[in-house]
Amino acid sequence: MSTYPSAEIPATLFDDADKEERWRARFSAPRVSMPDWARDAPERSLYVSNVSGTWELYAWDRADDSHRQVTDRPNGTFHGTLAADGEHIWWFDDTDGDEFGVWRSEPFDKHDTAAVEALPGTHAGYPAGLELGSSVLAVGMSTDDGVTVWISREGAVPTVLYQHEQDGGLTGMSWDESLLVLSHSEHGDSRHPALRVLRSADGTKLVEKWDGSGLGLGALDFAPVSGDTRLLVSHERYGREELLIWDVATDTETELDLGLPGEVAADWYPDGSALLIAHTHQARTTLYRYEIASGTLVQLPTSKGTVGAASVRPDGAVEYNWSSAAVPGRVRVLSSSGEDSVLLTPGGVRPPESQPVEDVFVPVPHGPNDTVHALLARPEGAGSGPLPTVFSLHGGPHAADEDRFSSYRAAWLEAGFAVVEVNYRGSTGYGSAWRDAIEGRPGLTELEDVALVQDWAIDHGLTTPELSVVAGASWGGYLTLLALGTQPDRWASGVAGVPVADYVSAFADEMEPLRAYDRALFGGSPEEIPEVYRECSPITHVDRVRAPVLVLAGDNDPRCPIQQVLNYLDRLGEREVPFEFYRYDAGHGSLVIAETLKQVATEIHFARRTVGSC
Repeated sequence: MSTYPSAEIPATLFDDADKEERWRARFSAPRVSMPDWARDAPERSLYVSNVSGTWELYAWDRADDSHRQVTDRPNGTFHGTLAADGEHIWWFDDTDGDEFGVWRSEPFDKHDTAAVEALPGTHAGYPAGLELGSSVLAVGMSTDDGVTVWISREGAVPTVLYQHEQDGGLTGMSWDESLLVLSHSEHGDSRHPALRVLRSADGTKLVEKWDGSGLGLGALDFAPVSGDTRLLVSHERYGREELLIWDVATDTETELDLGLPGEVAADWYPDGSALLIAHTHQARTTLYRYEIASGTLVQLPTSKGTVGAASVRPDGAVEYNWSSAAVPGRVRVLSSSGEDSVLLTPGGVRPPESQPVEDVFVPVPHGPNDTVHALLARPEGAGSGPLPTVFSLHGGPHAADEDRFSSYRAAWLEAGFAVVEVNYRGSTGYGSAWRDAIEGRPGLTELEDVALVQDWAIDHGLTTPELSVVAGASWGGYLTLLALGTQPDRWASGVAGVPVADYVSAFADEMEPLRAYDRALFGGSPEEIPEVYRECSPITHVDRVRAPVLVLAGDNDPRCPIQQVLNYLDRLGEREVPFEFYRYDAGHGSLVIAETLKQVATEIHFARRTVGSC
């Protein structure tokens, strides 16, 4: 077994006690997610919190404002939901963060009752949808053999409703439980799925919708009214995420033209007459109420920043979580009368605030948009530069950095680094063409945009190549390693968390839903298009790496498996480039706060040494 240089884990990052306390408090201060609630018992809610030091599920009975911790596992628990009647909590039980497991169930109000397998007769897998009604239960699981969806009626033994080798899953159920919606990629492109509506009584198909090659559809939810067959759907027929209402009983649809730039998602108001619109534009979110009959659109009074999630209560109140780069998150409620207040707090000390971000729009010569959008944050009291700067590359790739609070960004700022977050091609929120521009050439395409933004930062005196660190996790970790090998003159060092490092090996070992995703993204499998995978794989370019690199990886990671990381490190070890390795016993990241603190401290300590900053 090979040995690798271990990463230096500092006991503290700062000699200044106030700084040390601040950066740690931003991660360890108690936080809560926006609560979910039971469909037929809305006084019973479920949320996730880090109060115990590990992210776990908590039950909240709103009737008497009592809270209890539901799960308590060494590596944390993040996925759970409530039965329709609120009597039971379902949570997903995997092994040490490997994301492969079964659903378990326990009573809402009996903490001394052991959890049991929620739906015996199904098999373990990666979650592929869950719908819990009063008489119909439906569960989806994905394995190397494809996706399977089971249905159980009135507590009967579950039967297979759907099975296919291509990726897909369960995405919705009508309020009266007579209809189920599947998202599927039987056409071979899991990145642009189709929708199929099935009758729950016998599993027969009612209707199907597919917009054709390169155009995806997403089922958001059925109208929350019994007998209402309207399904809210996201589409991208006009180059961005927009909305339509599909009456699946008559197979008729109504596209909604809201006149908003950017992209939108939505949820129903309780009587089905209006929609709660979440509008994303230039890394920020605004909320609107849209009256379906009149087409009236009214903005709701939320502050500038990002709404991470929002939903409408049965009484018409809008619950949402909000933050900005400078202000830590809050779970808030906007009453039907317009009063905005804090809904839920975990107690304890609030995380310290941080610095705001400013927008940077860098012209691009290649399209499909005119500019690449980046967010820039400067350390408090920073001079005019040049500054040590971390170019923080988000994961996904179909995600985006936003004007939201990030303890990770704040830690780099505390350490004296400017932070540049690049919404490169592949990012969401900037149109379908921007998102899909990386198809057939992933990795290298995004790095062209990163280079343009770095050139802008250098030209404006923010930083220099000798002070530039490239960093990211997951897809961002992949881009980091690829940047070090294909852009060796640009970077002083790189920090790659849970990366794809050897793409062919990763493809062989990763979870099947990601293999389907990669086939769609690259245009085939490694056997079908070996040259594309070779050119886009960091291990191909490892001999050009000159900057020091820190790699972090989890033993149980199903997304970026450990062996392909070790393959890369073996190649790196044959050369004289300094590198360090941090290996931990979890999956694709950690839900344990103490572990997160160790990793972030290790990353920043490494980067400071490489740019001569302490």
